[in-house]
This record gives sequence, structure tokens and C-alpha cells, in this order.
Amino acid sequence: MKNLNFRTLDLNLLRVFDQIMAERNLTRAARNLAMTQPAVSNALNRLRDAVGDRLVVRSGYGVEPTPRAMALWPAVSDALRQLEATLTPGQFVPAEASNTFTLAMADATAAEVMPGLVEIMERDAPGITVRVLPLTTRDPRRMLEEGVIDLAVGYFPAVLADLTAQEQTSGMGAFAYERLYDGVYVCVMRKGHPLATEALTLDRFCEARHMLVSFSGRPFGFIDEALAALGRSRRVVLTVNQFFTAGLVVETSDLLTVLPKHFIGPTGRAEALAQRELPFRVPPVHVDALWHRRQGQRSDHAWLRTAVAAAAGKAFH
Repeated sequence: MKNLNFRTLDLNLLRVFDQIMAERNLTRAARNLAMTQPAVSNALNRLRDAVGDRLVVRSGYGVEPTPRAMALWPAVSDALRQLEATLTPGQFVPAEASNTFTLAMADATAAEVMPGLVEIMERDAPGITVRVLPLTTRDPRRMLEEGVIDLAVGYFPAVLADLTAQEQTSGMGAFAYERLYDGVYVCVMRKGHPLATEALTLDRFCEARHMLVSFSGRPFGFIDEALAALGRSRRVVLTVNQFFTAGLVVETSDLLTVLPKHFIGPTGRAEALAQRELPFRVPPVHVDALWHRRQGQRSDHAWLRTAVAAAAGKAFH
């Protein structure tokens, strides 16, 4: 490994390296830095010569970092963020800001988080605009990568498992997350349903007709995964993509559905619905905020994450 002479190193090369690592794409890195792509390529080549490593290799439409690059990036990124905070303190002033943020979340999550977030906006940042898009996937990384959204809030077990594996094998990845709260799910039916007053056994649960809330449209969710682990299954006769719709349908039918317990009150239909504890164990449903580290570097994005976390905390206290 080549010994680096730090005294002669052009520190601007580290800014280029940081953006390349965040974007995994030279064109987007150049756009973020207001540079031409040849200039970014030249800077990358100079840094390669300085550290004695290729740092990134071409992969598909972008680049993939080498192990040496993954080892360097956390320290470089942290140092640049600290310098930015020191040299440009207070650059984001909520009371004066007019930013527009785009979030993606399910309606059940929005019902809990958005009232508190609006309260924070009206109190601290009245010029801020927030757009909420429906969360239609359990893996919103492409939406974050392409800049379609600033923050995704939801249940992303496969994504978090992948990120944890990346961190253990190659260091800091391109995405970060924060745990907001744990959701408890219950079986929901209309008040006059035969199972509303009888014991809800596993057999009765599996024999009933069910409605599933599925963002992707697939008639198989985490409840079905839990049943499959027991060697059981249920009959899903209807799939919808909104928790609110599910609450309305079960109110006027004999279908069962599974909803977040905290969501039943905000539907405004709690008096017409009966909720029962599930007759089998379901793994905890963690609700997380997920973002791209490129976006997370901005002070306005840090404010957004803090505000969303505060709103979620208020909803569950």
C-alpha cells in the first residue's frame, strides 16, 4: 500500500471522492460539485495516484468502491461534515426556510406522524412545504438514489438486513436509517363478526376469509410469512394498498384484516371495529426513517429527520 504524503495532498480531491462514494456515479457527482465529468475523472485519477489504489471500478451505469475506498470513506465523510458545520454554522434557518421536502410513507404511518410534523412546521418553519407520496415498496432505495424522495418512513426489514451486512463486511454504505417506533399489529373485524366474541384460535384465523394490505400488490405479506413458519396459511380474497381502505371494507363485510393497532383510532371507525390479539407470534414490526447519505449531509435534511423523529415520538407518548 502506497504511503500518502498528506502535506502535498489537494484536499479538494477528498470532496470529489466523497461525492463519488455517495453517488456511485461520476456524472451525478460532477453535477453535485458543479464540475464537468472530465474534471471529476481527472481528480479521481490524481487521488488514485496519491493513495495507490483504484478506489472505484466501473459497474453497470455507475461505479463500485474497492475495499480500500470503503475503509477510507467514513473518516473522509465525517471530517468533511465537521468542517462544513464549523465553517458554515447555522446555514439552515427553519424560521426563514422555504424548502420543499418529499416523504414516502403508508397512510397508517402518515396518520400518526403527520399531525405532529405539521405542528412542528407551523411553529418552527412556516415556510416549509412537505409532499407525502404513497409508499409502494418495501425497498425505497431507488427512489432515494434518484432523488424522487428525501426520506422514506416504513417497515424495511430486508433493506436493513442488507445495510447491516454491508456495514459488517465493507463499512459505511450509501444509505442510513433511524428507528422511529415499533408497531403492534392486531386482527380487525366488524363489531358484529362471529369471531368478535368467540376465541380467536389459530384454526379459526386460518379458516376465515382475509383482506391483505399490500403495497406491491402481492397477496403475501409478513403475516403470511409468520403463518408459513408454522406450516399454516390463510385465504386472502382481497388485496388493497391502503390501511384506511382496509378499515372501511372490514366494517361492512365478514373479512378479517391485520392493521397497526395505533391506526385504528385515526380511522375514525374504531366504534364499528373489533380488534383481537393475533393467535400466533409475529416478529416486531419496526418503523424506520431511511435516507441516502448524500441527502443526509445537508443541514436542512438533518432538520427534517429531527422533526420527523420528534413527531413520531410525540405520537407514541
